[in-house]
Amino acid sequence: MTSSLTRTGPRHLCATVLIAALTFSGAAAHAQDDPGSLPPSFPVATPAAASLPASPALGADIAGLLEHARASNHGFAAQRAETAAARERTDSAGALPDPNVQVELMDFTNQMRGGGTTLVPGRVGETRYRIIQALPGWGKRDLQTRTATAKADQAAAGLDAAWLDLAAAVKNAWLRYYAADREAALARESLALLGGLEEATLARYRQGLVPQQAVLRAQREITTQRIAQVGIEQRRRSAAAALNGILARSPDAPLAAPAEPPALPSALDLPALIARARAANPAIMADERGIEAAQLERERTFADRYPDYSVGLTNNRPRGEDQSWDVMFEVMIPLQQSARRAREREAAQMLTAADARREATASRLDGELGTAWSMFTSAQETRRLIRGTLLPQAQATRDTTRAAFETGRVDFDAVLEAERQLVDTRSSLLQADTEARTALFEIEKLVGDAL
Repeated sequence: MTSSLTRTGPRHLCATVLIAALTFSGAAAHAQDDPGSLPPSFPVATPAAASLPASPALGADIAGLLEHARASNHGFAAQRAETAAARERTDSAGALPDPNVQVELMDFTNQMRGGGTTLVPGRVGETRYRIIQALPGWGKRDLQTRTATAKADQAAAGLDAAWLDLAAAVKNAWLRYYAADREAALARESLALLGGLEEATLARYRQGLVPQQAVLRAQREITTQRIAQVGIEQRRRSAAAALNGILARSPDAPLAAPAEPPALPSALDLPALIARARAANPAIMADERGIEAAQLERERTFADRYPDYSVGLTNNRPRGEDQSWDVMFEVMIPLQQSARRAREREAAQMLTAADARREATASRLDGELGTAWSMFTSAQETRRLIRGTLLPQAQATRDTTRAAFETGRVDFDAVLEAERQLVDTRSSLLQADTEARTALFEIEKLVGDAL
């Protein structure tokens, strides 16, 4: 869950970049640090600091992307169709098998009545029409229906799990797009401000206040920043293409500029998250439905110890004589007990496997939740330290160095180094924010929460 944010570009930003950059992030940073209160039922989501437009363009926020992904993602559409197919199987699971119809031609050679061989009904010695209906033993049809229903519920839970995976993929892709967009915006702004610093340096050079090396250094920084901006824009385009791919859109389809995401919660309660995950995670629910299906399958296997039945009705039509009717009743004799016992042991082992699978899923969720919670907590602590300590220190150093540069007490390199430290701090803050949100998205998936 590490961020792909790099620091190639920000290493070369100039002093004036941070004047606008700090102003740009100050309001959002203050809003994100508001502790607020977490809902007792689910201590993850917090409301946004400012309401978004009623119908934002696609790409501006996560909610619109999730709605689009639910309707357009082909993988999720396939999972949805398979779930619907499983639900349809419940109607046919307990249905009676199709009846059999027999036509029996007695004495088709006509030796007893004289005549030639024929296969035409009514022209043989006797024609019998018989219909036979198989009847499963008592309770077997009900068990088959209940088993199919449990499997359909398991498929539905699997669909919910697939949606959470898709939602997490959309959120993380949008987060990469958001981080790249913010980095690109700062790079464009810094490049424009760097040009202003170059002009100021040229003016001081004409006055003999700085050496020519300062002007060359400023121009070199501009070129370096332009090169870095190329890489930043490439990362932004790649993030947009990846997001469009999940949405089943063309890679170059336009996306709106990402808006500010909701504020992060100040803290998360790990025991509450684990309890929520065990109660609501679709993977757990799917395993529980699998246990139910295995139990019903074992009961159905035990029911095979009892016989099935068949009933039949026969219409006898001797040639030239009156017709008659027969009734037939058939019982299947369950003699192959060794095979039945093997199937019963198989069903019992499948039930044991289903129960173990649920426990394995619960243990996996616990471990993944612990990892995500640790990542979130660490990232939040990093954000607090950077914003509360490093950022003010870097800003104060930058201001002091700029003031000293104006009076000629420090050279141009000192100004650039102070700006680099401040920009590195800003870059670290954005990276920590990205890591915290990535961990939060993982937690939301594990506890079964999605927009």
